[in-house]
Amino acid sequence: MELRALVKLDADLSQRFRLDSSQAFLKKIAAFLAHSGDSWFWAIGLGALWLFKQGDWHTKSALMLTGVVGLALAVFAIKFSIRRRRPEGEWGAIYRNTDPHSFPSGHAARAFMLATLALITGPPWFGAALLVWAPLVSLARVAMGVHYLSDVIAGMIVGLAAGLFMAWISPALFAWFPFLF
Repeated sequence: MELRALVKLDADLSQRFRLDSSQAFLKKIAAFLAHSGDSWFWAIGLGALWLFKQGDWHTKSALMLTGVVGLALAVFAIKFSIRRRRPEGEWGAIYRNTDPHSFPSGHAARAFMLATLALITGPPWFGAALLVWAPLVSLARVAMGVHYLSDVIAGMIVGLAAGLFMAWISPALFAWFPFLF
């Protein structure tokens, strides 16, 4: 299939997922989910856990926060290399103004990285909760019109890979930076 045809198919499928003004209740839920993957929210929460918890949660929060920061830099580099414009729309002005590029979705990448790390590091309830939450965040980004479907699929793949990578390098991080973990 030709690239233009794929881009058109992506735009058409993404449009089918978008919520309109007649779906006010669903839009409120989707907006909440779309924002729940914000990096600042996770950085504050994980930073607070790191500061105030000891033991396992201290270590998990440090690993996840390190992943959030590293992944943000990687996604930023990819976005500014590809420079795909976000879909037209009104919602999400903060995203449209601060980050006009959509591919890959940083929210989807972050959600799937966090879910992957939670599944690997446990406890099981935490991994299961984030595994349910991650695709909801990703689809909410399309439903609210700030991403195309291919943006979130790519973000999911990047996030899964980042989570596996963080788990793989975690022994080295623990050894090199024991004051963080």
